[in-house]
Amino acid sequence: MTVAVYPGSIDPMTNGHLDVIRRASALFDRLIVAIYDKPEKHLLFSLEERVEMAKEAVADLPNVCVKPFSGLVVDFAREMKAQVMVRGLRANSDFEREFEMALMNKTLAPDLELVCLMTSLQYQFLSSSVIKEVARLGGCLEGMVPNHVATALKAKVFSSAAVVAKDAPRH
Repeated sequence: MTVAVYPGSIDPMTNGHLDVIRRASALFDRLIVAIYDKPEKHLLFSLEERVEMAKEAVADLPNVCVKPFSGLVVDFAREMKAQVMVRGLRANSDFEREFEMALMNKTLAPDLELVCLMTSLQYQFLSSSVIKEVARLGGCLEGMVPNHVATALKAKVFSSAAVVAKDAPRH
């Protein structure tokens, strides 16, 4: 049985992530969507929220599960008995970063293979940061994220805006 790990911060899940997950789930017996607990990024959603949104998004894929992780992804992959790490590529800039990470991961875990899947054309412009910006500015998220993620984004952005407005100085 071939087990693969698809790691990321996934803040939030986009249809680009889902595209890679669906295609990877067809290639491997088991796919673990591994959500990193403390990336060096400003997160909108907590680890628990990201895990729950991801679980809902992949609920129709029987060979896919979602698990949080901390520390090195290669250590998590070993713990899960994974033989493969899956990464999605959108553009040339993704390739350079993924190539550097792949070389480091290969040094740390020579037995772990890397498979990179090109994101389908309609999702190449999507990134979690762009999605968060569109949500903050009140843009339409249709076709970019699952419906439950769009709802969570709107609620989070609305509650954040309310807190900022409440804390704003009054003249």
